[in-house]
Amino acid sequence: MGGKKREVARKRGGGNGSSRPQAKKQKIIGGPAASFSKSPFSNTRNKKLKKQQQRQADAVLPFTPHETILLVGEGDLSFGASLADHHGCTNLTATVLEKDLAELSGKYPHVADNIAKIDAADGCRLLYGVDARKMGPYTRKGVKGRVTTGMMDRIIFNFPHVGGKSTDVNRQVRYNQEMLVGFFARAALSLAPRGSIVVTLFEAEPYTLWNIRDLARHSGLAVERSFRFQPALYPGYRHARTLGVVRNKAGEVGGGWKGEDRPARSYVFVRKEDVPEPPAAGSKKPRPDDEDEDEDVPELPATSSKRPRPDDDDDDNDDDDDDVSDDASDGATSGGD
Repeated sequence: MGGKKREVARKRGGGNGSSRPQAKKQKIIGGPAASFSKSPFSNTRNKKLKKQQQRQADAVLPFTPHETILLVGEGDLSFGASLADHHGCTNLTATVLEKDLAELSGKYPHVADNIAKIDAADGCRLLYGVDARKMGPYTRKGVKGRVTTGMMDRIIFNFPHVGGKSTDVNRQVRYNQEMLVGFFARAALSLAPRGSIVVTLFEAEPYTLWNIRDLARHSGLAVERSFRFQPALYPGYRHARTLGVVRNKAGEVGGGWKGEDRPARSYVFVRKEDVPEPPAAGSKKPRPDDEDEDEDVPELPATSSKRPRPDDDDDDNDDDDDDVSDDASDGATSGGD
């Protein structure tokens, strides 16, 4: 009798000796196994979306519209035009190395539209013949007479480069270092209390060999932070080469690479006494992309066997030199303020 009861119990329990009915299997949605059934196209879209969201989160404008801004080595003035026309900057001084409109237009035939936008904006002006190593100190538009302290809240120098076609890496590095040392010294004279100097460079050799952090120390400046330069934040901006537009054999404008497509970083320099105190212990560490601890670097970089691309010798928007040949004695021009 007892055997029959056990047999009945086994049948009811699914043959496992238990009187409990066997649970019906459920399909798990969103569990660990679900990830294997995702479409590869869905993963790609998600990655692109996350990358776009990250770029938007990292977007930095190193100025506000009502600050007093000095732009150095403005090339074709597309950056200055964007600040005046799109961002509504009201205290803007844009400077170029070229001595007059004729010389500037010869290098950048499209510059007239950018000049018109700057001229049309209240409180904005354009100055010709300004050498970054000999400039200033500058005051706001409409201010007359000498001042005892600088008046520029932000001084911005995008993609400085002496120009030229030399492929001697060490020579190019030395010329550009000398130019930047001179620029920092002169820019400091125009800098307002608690103001900052912003310099943007490509994130590749030979620019990384310039050791820009160390160069600024000679003028009592230090890096406060750095951030990714995002051209999309400046509608109408186009990267312009030091020697002007690229022309083909027929003399037509066009071709060549686009500087806006290359990774670049902006460095924000302030007077050493204005550098914020280091964060307290236990505070959140910044992301690696925005981390900017000064490292010990030599005065001049070691010899590099890597030769930059020919475009790298003259691919910058703003500069101090029209040409650097093998006979040049330095990387400077005679242009002044």
